[in-house]
Amino acid sequence: MNMNATLLIELLTEELPPKALSKLADSFASTITDELKKLQFADAAAEPAIFASPRRLAVSLPGVLAIQPEQRIVRKGPAVSAGMKDGQPTPALAGFARSCGVDVSALTTLHDGKQDVYAYSSVKPGETLDAVLAGIVATALKKLPAPKMMRWGDSEHQFVRPVHGLMMLHGDRVVEGGVLGLSSGRTTRGHRFLSSGEVTVPDAGSYARVLFEQGKVVASFAARRELIGRRLAEAADRLGARIAADDALFDEVAGLVEWPVVLEAGFEEDFLKVPQECLILTMQQNQKYFPLLDARGRLLNRFLLVSNLEAGDPSHIVRGNERVLRARLSDARFFFEQDGKTRLEDRLPRLGEVVYHNRIGTQLERIGRLETIAASIARELGCDEALARRAARLAKADLVSDMVGEFPELQGVMGMYYARHDGEAEEVALAIEGHYHPRFAGDSLPEGPIATAVSLADKLETLVGIWGIGLVPTGDKDPFALRRAALGVLRMALTLPLDLKTLIGATAAAFPEGKLSATVGEEVFAFCLERLKHYLAGDYQGDEIDAVLALVPSRLDEIGAVLDAVSAFKALPEASALAAANKRVGNILRKAETEPGKVDASLLCEDAEKALFGAVDRVAPDVEARFAARDFAGALSLLATLKVPVDAFFDGVMVMADDAAVRANRIALLARLAGLFNRVADISLLAD
Repeated sequence: MNMNATLLIELLTEELPPKALSKLADSFASTITDELKKLQFADAAAEPAIFASPRRLAVSLPGVLAIQPEQRIVRKGPAVSAGMKDGQPTPALAGFARSCGVDVSALTTLHDGKQDVYAYSSVKPGETLDAVLAGIVATALKKLPAPKMMRWGDSEHQFVRPVHGLMMLHGDRVVEGGVLGLSSGRTTRGHRFLSSGEVTVPDAGSYARVLFEQGKVVASFAARRELIGRRLAEAADRLGARIAADDALFDEVAGLVEWPVVLEAGFEEDFLKVPQECLILTMQQNQKYFPLLDARGRLLNRFLLVSNLEAGDPSHIVRGNERVLRARLSDARFFFEQDGKTRLEDRLPRLGEVVYHNRIGTQLERIGRLETIAASIARELGCDEALARRAARLAKADLVSDMVGEFPELQGVMGMYYARHDGEAEEVALAIEGHYHPRFAGDSLPEGPIATAVSLADKLETLVGIWGIGLVPTGDKDPFALRRAALGVLRMALTLPLDLKTLIGATAAAFPEGKLSATVGEEVFAFCLERLKHYLAGDYQGDEIDAVLALVPSRLDEIGAVLDAVSAFKALPEASALAAANKRVGNILRKAETEPGKVDASLLCEDAEKALFGAVDRVAPDVEARFAARDFAGALSLLATLKVPVDAFFDGVMVMADDAAVRANRIALLARLAGLFNRVADISLLAD
């Protein structure tokens, strides 16, 4: 009888990398599940349960068969037309029968889609789970996303960490097999300190429960993470605080503990004189603690930690962690106080020792370019050029501070605090921090015109400079994050009355002559428009975006209104016919032998062309007025009224008339029509 039961596989290891634990577990479970389904040991709809703790990777899958279903195998041979000659099998047919281990008389025929062929059908008995499972597990281990492997003891086997145990249970039965030099069994180990000893798992279905009850291990990564989050939230609520932590910290801590216990601790209030960003980063990055904020977002001198130990009196655990944190916070305070002894301005010469890129100079040389570009942008925005220039000058000075040297994530933030300490204008201090925004997709934009000017200057200088020396993004390779820089530029440009093409040109001009390629301006602008297409794709249809970007706009602050207008026009009943007509007009104009001139009313001889000329004459002033007022929807709605005369023109007028003057005049009329429509977008691209 082919038993159907839950399958469990567990690999017991030394402590796995906590930041990678979730990905390792997902990969391990995914490969094993896919292989079992591919070999028909498991139903296609079966869902695995994934387990991962610091010392184990495991997966269980319900409804796994002990024996693979038998498989009917059909082998195709020679064509029937070439299989027999003079009533005897040809050598090809005889050879095919021998390869199948049967006589020619045992062969059948079938149609392979082209012709009738000889075939042999046989039934292959299913493999047993015991015969294939170890190989499946070995395949899953090879596919793990782990770049570094290690050996241990005198073994030649390799894995992320030393491996101490293998469990493969099918129901209550041990599946025999070996992986990484280990033989499968039904025992595992629980918590290093809280478990009563070796844990025996009676059957696959009881794995998580037995580990929890006897081994003091919450085996599921997802369940453990949820438990940590819930207990931390409860502890924070009791203190009237909220937790300062991102998902990455929750994931990492879930990868560090098997039996999470949340404890509250604190530190001296005097440390709060140090900028809270420093203290928060110290707690999160160095100690994996969870800082607490009050209702106004200010750091409290209390924090939460997740211990891997359960004790009747946890005070010694709390005191030990407080002692370790005190030393860390003392380091942070020392860095901050030492940094305060040197003004940002006085740090600038040291930037001359920091190479930005060997082909375009040092950070100090870059600062000079940022000042020029930021001042130019500030002038366009109508804000204080001197403040923009000053903010750009000091924007990178904190890179050579002790605090940023210890915590690079604080660049800009520390510059803001040090600028305030130096007595710089508040706009300058805020711009030093704000110029890094947006740092990633979805991040906030810089606040205020000075910060915006410096942020644009910083990203444009990177984009143009790195592109200009030939280091363009290719495939998934973008070492200088030019795509991210372009997205940041676009997100700001969409809100500002600036000409992007002019900005890119001014940025290129800030570099020494001959440093960058001659075509960098055009290439970077085209790259930005391509990135813009991807950015807008979530809100608009592809043909709408293509229609608007076909005009190669450089004032991006109007893009949203234009796209909304095109979207509204597309919904009109006249839109499809007008789009098709514009496509036809475009084709005619491309084939025209000369540039269209001005329409001569005296050469209009057909009623339909006179009607179209009159209609265009009537709506043109209003269309231009609405376009000038940036009422793009109104302009397109007026153009929609031209459907009837446009249809009549193409139904009753031969554009390519024999008379050259008449032909040129009709082309001129179509050019004027196209010019009106293309004031907003290339409507022809909306055609089906």
